[in-house]
Amino acid sequence: MITLTRLNGKTFTLNAIYIEQVEAFPDTTITLTNGKKIVVRESVKDVVELVQNFYRQISILGFPRDVEGLDRE
Repeated sequence: MITLTRLNGKTFTLNAIYIEQVEAFPDTTITLTNGKKIVVRESVKDVVELVQNFYRQISILGFPRDVEGLDRE
């Protein structure tokens, strides 16, 4: 799960696995796999970084969580 901020300032958590695409229109718009769109304050770059970190935490990017000393960036 990632924590994001709606345009009205309220935060919420989103299961990043359901993100299909992230675009700037100019506000950052996240399209989910079910077609729903969510507009957030975070930049596209910030959302991508949050998603990548989430995938690392659940080991989707191929890096075991307990490997130390491995440069993951």
